[in-house]
Amino acid sequence: MPEGTVLGTAVLAALLVLVSPSWTPTHSAGVCAFYGECGYNPEVNVSLVRSKVPCVSNTAAREPSAALLNLLSSVCPDLALGTAAAPRVCCSLAQVLALQLSVALSGAVLARCPSCARNFANIHCHNICSPDQSLFINVTRAVPVPGTNLFAVVEYQSFYRQEFAEASFASCQGVRLPATGGFALDTMCGLYGARLCTAQRWLDFQGDKSNGLAPLQIHFHLVPNGTGTGTGTGTGAGLEPLYVRAWSCGEAVSAQEQACSCQDCAESCPTITPPPGPKPPFRIGAADGALVLCVLLFGLLTLLFLLTRICHHRGSKQGLTLHPAPVTPPGCSVRWGDAVHRALVRVFRCWGVFVAAHPLPVLLVAVALVGGLSAGFRSLRLTTDPVELWSAPGSRARQEKAFYDQHFGPFLRTNQVIVTAPRHNRSRYHSVLFGAQNFSAVLSMEVLQALLQLQESLAAAAVPVPGTNRTVRLEDVCYAPLNPSNPAPADCCVNSVTQYFQNNRTRLAMVATQPHGTDTGTVDWRDHLIYCVNSPLSFKDITALELSCTAEYGGPVFPYIALGGYTGSEYTEAEALIITYSLNNFGRRDPRHMWVLSWESHFLQLVQDFQRRHHNLSVAFMAERSLEDEINRTTAEDIPIFAVSYALVFAYIALALGEYTAWRRVLVESKVTLALGGVAVVVGAVFAAMGLLALLGLPSSLIILEVVPFLILAVGADNIFIFVQEYQQCPREPGERRQDHIGRVLGQAAPSLVLSSSSELICFLLGSLSSMPAVRTFALTAAVAVAFDFLLQISAFVALLALDAQRQEASRPDLCCCCLLMVLTVLMVLTVLMVLTVLMVLMVLMVLMVLMVLMVLMALMVLTVLMVLTVLMVLTVLMVLTVLMVLLFLLLSCAGLYLMLQVPVGLDQELAMPKDSYVLQYFSALNQYLTVGVPVFFVTTEGYDFSSAAGTNGICSSSGCDHNSLTHTLDMASRFPNASFLALPATSWLDDFLDWLNPTGRCCRIHRFGNASGEFCPATSDDPSCIGGRCLNGTRRPTPDEFRRFLPWFLQDRPTLQCAKGGLGAYDTAVSMDANGTILATRFMAYQRPLRTSQEHTAALQAARALALELSRSLRRVPGTWNRFHVFPYAVTHVYYEQYLTVVPEGLVTLGLCLVPTFLVSFLLLGMDLRSSTATLITIIMVLVDTVGAMALWDIPYNAVALINLVAAVGISVEFVSHITYTFAHSRKHGRVARAADATVTMGSKVVAGVAMTNLPGIAVLAFAKAQLIQIFFFRLNLLITLLGLVHGILFLPVLLSYMGPGPRGPPLELPSGDAAMGEGQGQGEGQVPAPRQG
Repeated sequence: MPEGTVLGTAVLAALLVLVSPSWTPTHSAGVCAFYGECGYNPEVNVSLVRSKVPCVSNTAAREPSAALLNLLSSVCPDLALGTAAAPRVCCSLAQVLALQLSVALSGAVLARCPSCARNFANIHCHNICSPDQSLFINVTRAVPVPGTNLFAVVEYQSFYRQEFAEASFASCQGVRLPATGGFALDTMCGLYGARLCTAQRWLDFQGDKSNGLAPLQIHFHLVPNGTGTGTGTGTGAGLEPLYVRAWSCGEAVSAQEQACSCQDCAESCPTITPPPGPKPPFRIGAADGALVLCVLLFGLLTLLFLLTRICHHRGSKQGLTLHPAPVTPPGCSVRWGDAVHRALVRVFRCWGVFVAAHPLPVLLVAVALVGGLSAGFRSLRLTTDPVELWSAPGSRARQEKAFYDQHFGPFLRTNQVIVTAPRHNRSRYHSVLFGAQNFSAVLSMEVLQALLQLQESLAAAAVPVPGTNRTVRLEDVCYAPLNPSNPAPADCCVNSVTQYFQNNRTRLAMVATQPHGTDTGTVDWRDHLIYCVNSPLSFKDITALELSCTAEYGGPVFPYIALGGYTGSEYTEAEALIITYSLNNFGRRDPRHMWVLSWESHFLQLVQDFQRRHHNLSVAFMAERSLEDEINRTTAEDIPIFAVSYALVFAYIALALGEYTAWRRVLVESKVTLALGGVAVVVGAVFAAMGLLALLGLPSSLIILEVVPFLILAVGADNIFIFVQEYQQCPREPGERRQDHIGRVLGQAAPSLVLSSSSELICFLLGSLSSMPAVRTFALTAAVAVAFDFLLQISAFVALLALDAQRQEASRPDLCCCCLLMVLTVLMVLTVLMVLTVLMVLMVLMVLMVLMVLMVLMALMVLTVLMVLTVLMVLTVLMVLTVLMVLLFLLLSCAGLYLMLQVPVGLDQELAMPKDSYVLQYFSALNQYLTVGVPVFFVTTEGYDFSSAAGTNGICSSSGCDHNSLTHTLDMASRFPNASFLALPATSWLDDFLDWLNPTGRCCRIHRFGNASGEFCPATSDDPSCIGGRCLNGTRRPTPDEFRRFLPWFLQDRPTLQCAKGGLGAYDTAVSMDANGTILATRFMAYQRPLRTSQEHTAALQAARALALELSRSLRRVPGTWNRFHVFPYAVTHVYYEQYLTVVPEGLVTLGLCLVPTFLVSFLLLGMDLRSSTATLITIIMVLVDTVGAMALWDIPYNAVALINLVAAVGISVEFVSHITYTFAHSRKHGRVARAADATVTMGSKVVAGVAMTNLPGIAVLAFAKAQLIQIFFFRLNLLITLLGLVHGILFLPVLLSYMGPGPRGPPLELPSGDAAMGEGQGQGEGQVPAPRQG
C-alpha cells in the first residue's frame, strides 16, 4: 500500500472515532442522513436570515416531484444532471426553496465568477439534497421537535475529500468585491479574512451557526487525498468523503458562460509584464554623470578662456612692438549710441529744468494721480484660494476639477483626529476564541471611552452660524451615504474604531460567556474588535456578543481607515486610532458653506479641549479649513515683522542719503525729508499700480503684497541714490540756475535709469505671459509698479529735490530732521508694544536683531569699500588676479549648474504652515501612521455607450469582460503600487450592477401584478407580486433598453443582507445622467498609496495620467465611442501638484522671456554694443544659476513661489549690473581696464548703497518671521539673490568688461553749446582732447 494511502486511512480512522452512531447508523449509497424541515434551531438566538433545520431521517432517498426537480435544476444544476434516470434526492421542496435563498445570498457576491458560484452552490446542494447524503454526512446532535416524534438536526459532520475542498476554495480565492476593492472571501472567512483564509477555515465559517447565516452547526472534515473508503469495522463503517467535480476558475461551466476574468482568477490572466521601474540616475561609469559633465564644462571654459587670453596677450604684444594702434573713426554703432545718449540727455535735461522750475504743480499732479489710482484699493480682491493662485483657469487640472464638480459635486471635506498613547503600556489579551493577542497602548477601554465621548459631543453640538439666526448640527453638513435626503446623526459617515460598536457605550461594555469546545470563557470588546478588523463586512460576529461589525450609518469600517501604525494584518497592534468625519462640500457662494465652516470651527475647539483634558494622549487633528486658517493667522502675526523690516529700510534710506560736511551743518545738510519723500514715491508707485489693476478687475494676493514692495523699494531706492549722489557730486557751475543744475544732473543720470527701468519693465511684462496666475499677476503688478516708479521719480522726486535744494541754499534745517529722533523713538515704542502683545520674548529678539542688523550694515559697508578697492587693485595692478577671479566665478557657475539639478521641485505642505502650528503635528502623524492615501477617481466623459454589450465588456472586470477593460487595467496597475501609486483597485459600479441583475440572486425584481406592477421590488420585500419577477430571464448582458431602465433602480437600491449589491451609498453619485437616461459621466474610485512628499504626489499624477491615456485609447476602439471621449484621473490634490509637472519648463521660459529684453534694451541703448550687452546678460545668468544652485545647499525647493522670487531676481540683478555697464560704455577713460575701474568707482558705491544696503536690513528681519514660507522663500532666497547680485555686479562684471568690453571709442562727438558740460562728468576718452567747460 502506498505511503500516502496508509496515512490517509489512518487519518480517516481517527476521524471516524468522533462519529456518533445514534443518529446516522447507516452510511451507504442512496440513503439520507436527514430530510425535510423541523422548525428553527432553538440554540440560535440571533439569525440574520432565519432558516429551518432538517429532520433526522436515515432512510432511503426519495423520488422528487416534477416541481422539485425543476427547481433543483436551476439551483443545483450539477446535482440534477448527475442523477440517474430515476432520480432520487434527500431534500423536500421547502428545503430547496430555502437553499435557493441561501445560494442567492452568496450568488450576489460570487456570481461574477461562474466557476466559484457553481462550486459554492455544489457544496450546499450535496449537503442538503445528495441522494448519497449518508455516505459523507453524519448527524452528531439532534433535539426533539415538540409535539412530534421527530428530531431536528442541530449539528452534523461533513466529510470531504481534501482535493475537492481545495479546488472549490481555489476557484473562489481571487473573487473581488468591486464596491470595496477587496475580496469576496473577506465576507466568507470570518476573522481570518481573505489573506489568511484556507479551505478548512472557509468551510468552517460556512458551518458556524454563530455567523448569523448558518441555521445549524456543521463540522467539516477534510480527508487527505489518496485515502481509501471507510470500510473498516466499528463506528462509521461505510463513510466515504465527498468527491465530485470542482470547476476551475479558468474554465467555463457551460457553453453559455465564460471562465472567470483575470481580476477574479489568476489562471485567466495572461503573462503580466511588470512596468518599468524609475529611470536609473545618469552615470558615466561609477561617477555622477551630471557632475562629470559640469567638471568637463568647467575645464572646457577654463581652457577657452586661457587660450583667448594667451592669444590676446601675444597679439597685443606684437601690435605694441610693430604697429601702434591707430585711432579709428567711430563706427555706426558708436555714432548710434552717442546719438541716443545725446537725445536722452537733452530730453531729460529739459524735463528736469521744467520740473525743478515748477515743483509744487508737479507734486500736486503726482499726488492727485497716485491718490486717484489708489482709490482702486476699495475694489481690491485678495485671492486666498490656493487653486486660484497656482493653477491656471485653463489648465488641465482645473478643467478636470470643473468637470468633476459639475457632474459629481465637490469632493468631500475631511476632518480628522489621530490619537496615539505614547505614555501607555501595551497589553496581552488571552482570548478564548482567538488565542493570545497583543494589544497596543492606544487600544484600551479608557482610550475608546474617551474617543466615544468626543464623538458624542460632536454629534450633539449645536453651532451658531455667524451673521444668521441659525444653528447647525452635524447632520446638517455631514455626508450621509445611505440617507442623503433626510439624515439623522446616526446616518453621518463617521469612520472610527468605536464604530465597530456602532458608537454605543452599552455595546462597548458588553461581556458574555463564550463556550469554545471543551473550554468556557468570557468575551468582551476585544474579541469583537479582533473579529471585526479581520471581517469588517460582517453583519454579525461569531462571539457570544453577537454584535455587528458595520458602522452606525450602515457602511463598513475598514481597518486601514480607522487604524494606523500596524504591520501587515496585526491590527490589534496599531499605534494610532483615526477618527474621520466626512462632510459635504459646498461652493463658496452657497450659504451652506458658512454652515460647514462654523461646524468645523467648533470641531477644532472641541478637539483642542479634548487634547488639553487628556495629557496622556497624543492628539493630532485637522479640519478642512485648517490650512487656510493657519496661513491667515500667520500672516497676521507676521505683520509686525514686516513693519519692522520696512521701518529699518526707511530709516537707512533717511540716514544714508545725506552728505555731511560739518557737525554744525548736520540739520541743514540732512536729507531726511527728501528720503522720506523718495520712500513715499516708491510706496505711491506700488499703491497706484495695485489700485489701477484692481480697477481693471485683476485680483491680487498676499504674496504680491509681500514681494512687490520689496522689489520696487530696491529698484526705486537705487535710482534715488544714483540721482541724489550724482547731484551731490556734480557741483553747480558758475552762473547756473538751480533748475538748470538739476536738469543737467537728471540728464546725466537718466540714461542709466532708463536702461535699468525699461529692461525691468519689459522683463516683467513678458514674465506676465506665464500661465501660473500668481506668477502672472505678480509680474504684471511689478511691471506697472516699475513704470509708475520711474515716472514718479523723474517728476515728483525731482520736484522734491528742487524744494530740498532751495531749502539747503537758504540754510534752513530739514523739517523732519529735528523730530527724527522723536519719531524714531515713537516708532520704536509702538513697535515694541505691538510685539509685546504678540509675544513678550520677541522684544528681546528684536533688540538683538537690530544690533545684528547694525553690525551687518557696518560690516557690509566695510566689505563694500574693500570690494571696490580690490577691484581697483586687481584691474590696475595684478592682472593675474583677474584671471583667477574669472576662473573662480566660472567654477561657481559650473557648481551652481550641477547643484541646480539637485534642487527638489515642489512644495511640501508642511512648509506652508508656521512651526508652532498644530497642523504640523497632524502632517507628521499622517505620514507616520496612514496606510492608504487619498482616493483617486478615473472619470469617463460623455460619448461612451455603456449599455451595449461591447461597451459593457470594455469597462467591467467579471466573467466575459475584455481582458483590457477599464477596471481590469486598473486592477493590474494596482498590483504594482511602486509604479502606479495605486494601493487598491478601483471600485466598479458597472460590475456590481451586473451582479445586481444576476437572476440567481434576488436583488433586481419587478412587481408582476397589483398597483405597483412593473415597478421595482426591493430584496427585502416578501410581496407575492415579486415572486418570479426577475429583471432578467437568464445570466446574460442586459439589452440597452433594460440597461437604461434598471440602472436608476440599482443606484437607489439600499444594500441589505438580502442584497448586498445595492448601489445607494456606494454608487448613487458615481453616475451622472441626463433626463433621458444618457450617461454623461461616470467615475471609478481607487486609493493611492500614502504619498508623503510633493515629488511623490507629482509622480502619482503623472502615473495616473499615463494610465488614463492608455484607457482612453483602448476604449475609443469600442464601436460607437466618440472621438472626443476620454478618461482622466481626478484627485483633490491634482490641482495643487499639477504645476510641478510644468514649473521647470515654465520657469525656464519665463526667465528666458525676462532675460531677452534685458539684452535687447541694453543692446539698443548702448548703441548696439554687443559686447557690453552680452556681458550684462552673462552676469545676470550667472547670478540666477548660482542662486538656484545655492537653493540646493540651503534646502530651498523650487516651485512657483521660488519662481516669483527668481523673476524678481532678474529685476534686482539688472540694478546691480546695468548702471555699471552703462557707465562703462559711456566712459571716456583710456582703455578697458581704466573704464571698468571708472565705472566701478562711479557707480559701485551707489549700487551698493541703493540696492544691497536697502534690501539687506529688511531681509534680515524676515529671519524672525513665524511663517516658514517667509523664512525660506523671502529671507533665505532674497538674501542669496542680494548677496550674489552684489558680488557679481561689483567683483565679476568689471573684470568681465575689462576683458570683453568694447574697444575705445573714437574722438568725442562735438556736443551742442548747451550739452558740452554734460560730457565732462563722463571722463575722457583715449587720446582725446577734454571737452571745454562751459562757463
